[in-house]
Amino acid sequence: MTAPTPVRGDLIDTPLGVMIALVDAQGALQRLEFLDDEVHEPLIWRGYLLQRDATLVAAVARQLEEYFAGQRKVFDLPLAPLGNAFLHEAWKHLRQVPYGTTLTYGALALKLERKTSARAVGRANAVNPIAIIVPCHRIIGADGKLTGYAGGLHRKQALLELEGVLGPSPQQSLL
Repeated sequence: MTAPTPVRGDLIDTPLGVMIALVDAQGALQRLEFLDDEVHEPLIWRGYLLQRDATLVAAVARQLEEYFAGQRKVFDLPLAPLGNAFLHEAWKHLRQVPYGTTLTYGALALKLERKTSARAVGRANAVNPIAIIVPCHRIIGADGKLTGYAGGLHRKQALLELEGVLGPSPQQSLL
């Protein structure tokens, strides 16, 4: 068994659960994902050993807090997600989907000038390593239904409710 690779970042508490934020050597955000498992120290996650440093992710935590408080609609953070050219192109277009709106996978494929690539766009969405800030939660099915979200459909619904796209569900809102 190989030793876990050390990474820098920290955990961030949000109204929808704990998130893990990882940054590169220049301080750019590489990953931001929800953790659904109990957190034990030392935190080993997906083969990485988290070297916790709250100062490294302070701006991420502040901007997420502002977002959940309804005070931020656009994030202003350096990002460095790992992926190939197509993924980076898809994620760039995801970042252009405005707060409080949704887009279908097919419409996003058209924006990428790949009108027959809705499935490839769906896959790029599914592997998006930076939740919320690269707003894959704003992409919905052609029938208007919520489909796939790595953080869980309950979180996708809560994020879209927060942004005013959906009314509160009949069940109690998560926010």
